[in-house]
This record gives sequence, structure tokens and C-alpha cells, in this order.
Amino acid sequence: MIWFFLLSGLFLGWSLGANDAANIFGMAVGTRMIRFRTAAVIASVFVVLGAVVSGAGVTDTIGALGAVNALAGSFTVALTAGLTVAWMSRTGLPVSTSQAIIGAIVGWNLFTGSPTDHGTLVRIVSAWVVSPLLAGGFAVVLYLGARWWLGRSRIHLVSLDAYTRTGLIVVGATGAYALGANNIANVMGVFVPASPFADVWLGNYITITGMQQLFLLGALAISVGIFTDSYKVMTTVGSQIFKLTPIMALIVVLAHTLSLFVFSSQGLQSALFALGLPAPPLVPVSSTQAIIGAIMGIALVRGGKGVQYGTLGRVVVGWVLTPIIACGMSFVLLFVVQNVFEQQVVAGR
Repeated sequence: MIWFFLLSGLFLGWSLGANDAANIFGMAVGTRMIRFRTAAVIASVFVVLGAVVSGAGVTDTIGALGAVNALAGSFTVALTAGLTVAWMSRTGLPVSTSQAIIGAIVGWNLFTGSPTDHGTLVRIVSAWVVSPLLAGGFAVVLYLGARWWLGRSRIHLVSLDAYTRTGLIVVGATGAYALGANNIANVMGVFVPASPFADVWLGNYITITGMQQLFLLGALAISVGIFTDSYKVMTTVGSQIFKLTPIMALIVVLAHTLSLFVFSSQGLQSALFALGLPAPPLVPVSSTQAIIGAIMGIALVRGGKGVQYGTLGRVVVGWVLTPIIACGMSFVLLFVVQNVFEQQVVAGR
């Protein structure tokens, strides 16, 4: 039964890989700067590294919002998020796994009578607003800097093409690491309180914790999603809101990566605290929101011409509806799992 319950988390991980990998390498593949197979391999490797090495900080925030402490409950919450993402995607609305899983956890809190940490919820929702704005700000600064540099350099077009290709690979790898670090909490965070895995010792100095084992499974599911179902999304992403050149694509992905890094780096948070400065919370943010914020940053600094505002409006509607739908669906599915299938969705009751 343990592996059956984990299937919903693996399904959610597969969905995330199939969709969100396009935010990292989609524009590079779509502009034929990088081959799909190369992008998929790089993204898969660095998603796994980011999840296993740096995924704990964001997961702590997920646990503070609501500690789903029974495997049947974790299964239902993750399944709800996956179904919400799949259903909303079929309507043509781009959605966020971060918003879906947060909505589903709040639904579990409501169903079980568990308290929702409103302070944590406010921090998460605030980060959803700040993340695309931050990515847009990064993109504006990077775009203006690149335009200034290109206007004064005499770089040959062949060399510029080679530098851009290399930059897309490096930034894509960094972005995949940030995606794994920030979004693995969406995939496996709800299973942590009820984790079936014990710590494993490799010699006297290396320990693979139960949490890291969960993260490895989730990251592998993300990798499978990248290889099996992300090609079509990669070849079309970035064209529906604003058409990008390869250099703009490089700037957008870098801005997106910096935005995710801000909300997932424990090192950055510790460094800012040590300096007596306020630090951003470690919360799951939307890779899609960050990439769209970066695209809009460049579009606006170029005068806003060519922006498909109708598409942008539909995107915003999807962002608002996703956590609401996930919350309601979670409540209903938890009722079914507990009363029809007679599974314990909360421990100790």
C-alpha cells in the first residue's frame, strides 16, 4: 500500500516535469539553439541534484502550513493537485503546481479540522505576487545591461551565437537546479510527515535521510516527465505572450532562475540574517509565474508592443482559480477516501 499511496506524488512529479521544464529550456529548444535530448538530459540531472541537496528548506514551509500526517491523506492531497493541474491545463489555462498543492493542503486542513498557519499562508501567497514582479525586475536590468554591452562591443555574430548557446545551457542547468530545489516540496512535501523511509547510512559519514529518499523518487518522476511529455511544450513555450529572440530567451531564463533562487536558497537566507537584513521566506513559488513575469519585464521595457494581453488575462485567471479549485476538490476527495474506501486520512483519529 505504501507504494500505491506514493503513486499520486509520482504522478504530480511527472506532470511538473512535463510542463515546467519548458520554462527552463523551452525557448532554447524552440529557437533550435539546443537539441531537445540535450536539454532533457541536463534538466533531469540538475533537477535531481537540486531536489536532493536543497529541497528541505521549502518543504519545512509546506509542513508549517499543514502537516499531512497519514499516507492516505498525503495520497489524496497530491492526487488532488495533479488532477487540478491536468484539468486546468486541458482548459488551456497555464497553472502552477505550487498553487495547486497549497490549495489541496488547505482543503485537508479544513476537512480534518487541523489549523492552518495563516502567517505561513500569507507568506506563500505574498511570494506568489512578488516572484513574477521580481523576475520582471531582474529581466529589465539584465536586458538593459545586455543591450548596452552589445551596442558597444564589436562581437561577431558567429561568436555571439556560440556565447548565447553556451549561456542557455549554463543558465538552463542552474534553472533546473532551482526548479528541483523549490518545487520538489510540491511533489513530495506532503509525504514527509508520514514518510515510510528510514535513514540509510553509507559508511560513517554519509547519511541519506528518509526525506532525501522521497525527494529522489519525486525528482526521478520529474525527469521521466521531462523525457516523455515535455517536447511539445518546449517547442511552443514563450510564443503566445511575446516573441523572444535567443538573447532575450537567455535573459528571461536567467531572471526566472534568480527569482526561484531567492525563495529556495537557505544559504542566501542565512547570509542576510547574519548581516541583520530581512530575508525572503523559503516558500514554493511558481516557475510559470516567474517565467511570465520575466517575459513581461522585457516586453514592457520594449514598449509593450506585441504583448498578447488577452492571453495574459487568461493566465492570471488560471492563477486565481487553481488554489480555490484544488481546495474544494481536496475536501471532496478526502471525504470519499475516508468514507467510501475507509482509509485513514489523518493520524490519531
